Amino acid sequence: MNETPPLSTGNQASDMDGLCASINRVTGKIHAIAQAVQNLNQNRVQLENKIEDAQKRIQHILSRLPEQSDGRQLNLLGEPVTPTNPEDDNEPTTH
Repeated sequence: MNETPPLSTGNQASDMDGLCASINRVTGKIHAIAQAVQNLNQNRVQLENKIEDAQKRIQHILSRLPEQSDGRQLNLLGEPVTPTNPEDDNEPTTH
């Protein structure tokens, strides 16, 4: 039938040493993977917080928009706007 032969016909102690070494390698890899997953989860939480903050800022900006019938200049950033005076652009320059 389909019986699998034993792993090794040699010394059982060396077989156990090899098995222990394999288990230690796998344990190390599992630890590295678990650490990577933990880091990814932390990054995901940070990105979700950034997205939430950005959505709040966007909502704040949208709430400041005037009605469509309002023809005033928009100041979405809340910075002081100096009125532009077209007469200033036409002043002669002296050298």
